[in-house]
Amino acid sequence: MYSPQGFFLNSHWINTMYRCAIAAISAVCLVAPAAAQAVRNFPQNALRGALQMNSPSEALLNGQSVRLAPGLRIRGQDNMLHLSGGLLGQKFLVNYTLDIDGLVKDVWILTAEEAAKKPWPSTAAEAQAWSFDPVAQTWTKP
Repeated sequence: MYSPQGFFLNSHWINTMYRCAIAAISAVCLVAPAAAQAVRNFPQNALRGALQMNSPSEALLNGQSVRLAPGLRIRGQDNMLHLSGGLLGQKFLVNYTLDIDGLVKDVWILTAEEAAKKPWPSTAAEAQAWSFDPVAQTWTKP
């Protein structure tokens, strides 16, 4: 397209194919790193247990009644945050951490692959006695 002054106008608004290609490339660049983050790393103080939510502030952990910390973070198998009230009555195999007061602070609902990593300590005494490899995310009994 030519302007009244006689020079050629090159506008991306006229050629919509460029805009579509740039949008598609940008979308792929934004989504690809998120899809690659499938591996979750658990802290060394994470213990394994069976969790059943009884109320938004209490749960059964390995058959024992426990209180949930006010800042509790529950991450599902997709690593998205879940509210404790939305999980009432359900049982999960989880990795969890406790705060200094003994309240459940962080919970990760395990996938089948994560649950297959054995052994994993279920008590603080086991975690103290065993050795942890943070890269492989595995525990070794003495």
